[in-house]
Amino acid sequence: MLVEVCANSLESALNAQKAGADRIELCSELGVGGVTPSHGLLELVQRDLKIPVHVLIRPRSAHFTYSDAEFEVMKADIVQCKKMGVKGIVSGVLLKDGTLDVERTRELVTLAKPLHFTFHRAFEWIPNPLVALTELEAMGVDTVLTSGGQTSAEKGIKNLGAWQQQTSMTIMAGGGVAPQNAPMFKAIGLSAIHCSGTSFGNPTDVAGKISMNSSKHLAEDEVAVTNEAVVRRIIQAVK
Repeated sequence: MLVEVCANSLESALNAQKAGADRIELCSELGVGGVTPSHGLLELVQRDLKIPVHVLIRPRSAHFTYSDAEFEVMKADIVQCKKMGVKGIVSGVLLKDGTLDVERTRELVTLAKPLHFTFHRAFEWIPNPLVALTELEAMGVDTVLTSGGQTSAEKGIKNLGAWQQQTSMTIMAGGGVAPQNAPMFKAIGLSAIHCSGTSFGNPTDVAGKISMNSSKHLAEDEVAVTNEAVVRRIIQAVK
């Protein structure tokens, strides 16, 4: 069974390789579902790893409906990843109603060729997953990373098994995959699982310090962007 590890740093990627992972999905900021990693991180991971590296192409947190500018960034990141020799791309685009954005996702898949393409867990938001599976397979997607439309892959295990029976794509179970439940996914006939294996370390004392976390930037239904009018007023106030 293929084991993919979601790695958020060079240290994480090296640990995954040492542990025997088959490949990694490289990203940053797991706390918001992951965003595209930096050029420097990708360069060092490519240098130091022997196992395949797949890269998350997601320009920001929040939802999966992107502006024209954001979509251009995604395409530019894919081009850069291909130049750097990665083996796969992980991405996907939805329309505002949560359905699959077939046109834009197909454009990303085509641009990524011949790399392996995984449609990520935006799949959980799609209201008709069986229709989406047919659409994704038709456009050349290789893998769908999903928890079966539930909050964890273990809770969605019935859907995972059923969906794999409906498609030739790889249904890769992800979301809460752990040592105690990993064998369950092999038992239902899946051939790939996705995990992070995260633990916390490198502690420092932040007691009494001002928090750098900001809840106002963590909305999933809206996207935080710089407001031109507000910045203009600030500049006018000091200049």
